[in-house]
Amino acid sequence: MSDNRKTLTTGAGIPVGDNQNSITAGHNGPSLIQDFHLLEKLAHFDRERIPERVVHAKGAGAFGYFEVTNDEISKYTKADFLSEKGKRTEMFARFSTVAGELGSADTVRDPRGFALKFYTDEGNYDLVGNNTPIFFVRDAIKFPDFIHTQKRNPRTGLKDPNAVWDFWSLSPESLHQITYLHGDRGIPATYRHMNGYGSHTFKWVNDKGEAFWVKYHFISDQGVKGMDVNLADKLSGENPDYHREDLYNAIEEGDFPSWTLYVQIIPYEDYKTYKWDLFDVTKTVSKKDYPRIEVGKMVLNRNPENHFADVEQAAFTPANLVPGIEASPDKMLQGRLFSYADTHRYRLGVNHQQIPVNRSKVSVNNYQRDGYMRVDGNGGGAPNYEPNSFDGPKEDPASKNTPFEVQGLAESVAHDSEDHYTQPGDLYRLMSADEKTRLVENFVEHMKPVEKDEIKLRQIEHFYKADPEWGERVAAGLGLSVPEGVK
Repeated sequence: MSDNRKTLTTGAGIPVGDNQNSITAGHNGPSLIQDFHLLEKLAHFDRERIPERVVHAKGAGAFGYFEVTNDEISKYTKADFLSEKGKRTEMFARFSTVAGELGSADTVRDPRGFALKFYTDEGNYDLVGNNTPIFFVRDAIKFPDFIHTQKRNPRTGLKDPNAVWDFWSLSPESLHQITYLHGDRGIPATYRHMNGYGSHTFKWVNDKGEAFWVKYHFISDQGVKGMDVNLADKLSGENPDYHREDLYNAIEEGDFPSWTLYVQIIPYEDYKTYKWDLFDVTKTVSKKDYPRIEVGKMVLNRNPENHFADVEQAAFTPANLVPGIEASPDKMLQGRLFSYADTHRYRLGVNHQQIPVNRSKVSVNNYQRDGYMRVDGNGGGAPNYEPNSFDGPKEDPASKNTPFEVQGLAESVAHDSEDHYTQPGDLYRLMSADEKTRLVENFVEHMKPVEKDEIKLRQIEHFYKADPEWGERVAAGLGLSVPEGVK
């Protein structure tokens, strides 16, 4: 054995004399409280598990870069990291399932998180999306209820299809997403073989102050591949870390996965007249109306040295927006702007942005002080208030958000669009006969355990309104008939 091994120390750097035997009172006596190494070792071990994420608990991640491939993107945004062709920005990506706990299987039927952190020269930019272009609900006030249905029954502690389908059938806006989820793309073959989407509409602003709406599409250069449901079930038992293992091994072997970023640019005033609500995350924006424009390429080429330090401690929030990229009035996005950062303050602490994987590569200057795990000097002796007369950091008016006109009463209101059926119906009709068959089979198998026919029939009504054939086929598969009042 090498003589060059480092000396084992306590957390304070004090050398440890014996790591095999605790200090006891006599040869066979009880352990002594003076054995600080024993106490520190056990106390740290007791606290090794931080609270897992409420959603997206199980995931994998890697470092890489984003490179701009289009010289003209600066026409639409003043974001510095998109300013010129060839510009590279270091980044970190985390992929995840949504509903399962930290030890759950990778190959379940579930959307996949597609969270990206760009370490730009203007601070960190987080794009926190999914592998689906839409979502189940469109108002953040419904999000906790939705996630509760995906978790465990409070009485049995088991997954509960009754709650799942009760909520979905009572929330018809979910139809578009659950159609995507139960189709061939519902279980990705690997993290490398899925697309990523910003899902929401965001606002881009150029250096002239002109604003545009934008939708993000990260298209897998490996191609999009789904996994057969029977193989997925088999792997869930045999190798629950299948997707994590695949991503890690591919990068270790030099097979670096990549995605090409395209955006849909939508003229600012079009939000007033477009046929769909641009701020409804349950809807897509037609590529025929707004063709995709290539922006650049994302490449993942380095695995973390420590999974916990980087993948588990990575903290993303859609509120991390750099100049030139702003939020839209999307109600779901508006809620996420608060909730994502807040869950990290609970999970990792108020100073979680000082953790290396979350740390900005540019200087952080503000008046935030103290709190758990403050490790950056805490502002030293500089003033901790603003405005001040001591040359403390001050705001930059050039970085102010562009205005957005609002009017009307402050009240709880629904989205203007209540058409929950056209886009899911169009998606169904785009499928081949074999795809339709697999979709119907997946729905039938997922709905069979539901105890109440009332819930099944309510969901069948949504299918029928989207496409009568679809509703009839699911009803037949469940041994039910479409209610006459629906036809």
